[in-house]
Amino acid sequence: MKPYIICHMMSSIDGRIDCDMTEQLEGGDDYYRILEQLNVPTRISGKITAERHFALSGSFVAKNTEPIKQDTFWKAVESKNGYSVVMDTKGTLLWSNDEQIDGKPLVCALSQKVSKEYLHYLRQRNISYIVAGENHIDLNKITEILANEFDSPRIAIIGGGAINGSFLTAGLLNEISLILAPGIDGRVNQPCLFDGLKETESPIKLKLVECTPINNTLWIRYKVKK
Repeated sequence: MKPYIICHMMSSIDGRIDCDMTEQLEGGDDYYRILEQLNVPTRISGKITAERHFALSGSFVAKNTEPIKQDTFWKAVESKNGYSVVMDTKGTLLWSNDEQIDGKPLVCALSQKVSKEYLHYLRQRNISYIVAGENHIDLNKITEILANEFDSPRIAIIGGGAINGSFLTAGLLNEISLILAPGIDGRVNQPCLFDGLKETESPIKLKLVECTPINNTLWIRYKVKK
């Protein structure tokens, strides 16, 4: 079973998503309220977001760097409230025991380059993991395992521009839910809603589902045309 995947984001009207900037704009409360309304209990974010807001300081350094070299997963806990999934290709983030993010058990998504020692580290801390992909995280496999083994038929992508772009170019996004906040960033080299698409790629086409004014913001929903 393939899950239904929604990218839910908040941005300034020029498409910038820097958290320190968006926190100064109206719409933050609406963003979280609508995230709950979308019924997407399992949520995926990127490594940079996790480093800044959730993981412990420092990096994991394996004494034995032997990689796992195979796809596998381990579920530490059952959750009826979904999971918080963090992308960490090689396995370097540090975590507390029984780590939760926003009240949801952590699942680390990793590639086959992760060391066996890091997987042992996660097991010791009762943290679930999914390993898929030889050199990079295989997003198709990760999301299918989440759907079938972690009871996650609906998933939200709430990451930065790179992870949003990766799911978009992989053809995995079904819908985009955007809170358009009343503000302009305008600074150069700031993260955008979607980053990393190749210059040779054509624009990804969308179909408008609805556009709803909420206070001084807009909630815009699009279906991604396949």
